Amino acid sequence: MKILIINGPNLNMLGRREPDIYGSGTYAELCEYIMANTKDIDSTLEFYQSNHEGAIIDKIHQAELDSETCGIVINPGAYTHYSYAIADALKCLTKPAIEVHISDINSREEFRKNSVTGVNCKEIISGHGWNGYVEAVKKI
Repeated sequence: MKILIINGPNLNMLGRREPDIYGSGTYAELCEYIMANTKDIDSTLEFYQSNHEGAIIDKIHQAELDSETCGIVINPGAYTHYSYAIADALKCLTKPAIEVHISDINSREEFRKNSVTGVNCKEIISGHGWNGYVEAVKKI
């Protein structure tokens, strides 16, 4: 079985974008960290990052139709707060999805406190840094 890890806009800029909030590690290092800390699971991991809303929706749809995919971990980035289209794609899933945020969205700017996408996920993990992804993968 496979777990799909989707990362949305600007996560490809980890290490450069607001390191005081997101840390100094790169996106490639994040992926390596997740793989290194989930070796004990029976699923393989597939990583996907896009800055484009439609591409993320297409990937969610593909995961739903893929018999190998057993669940999704998603960090929609800024789309978390306003993408009803991604929320609708997640609502179509018959497989579990867990939303992850590196920072604690509830302790940041007011607009970040609302997750329109997370309501269609099994759980939201926020503010656990990179380990939030590991927690989510182990819960799928």
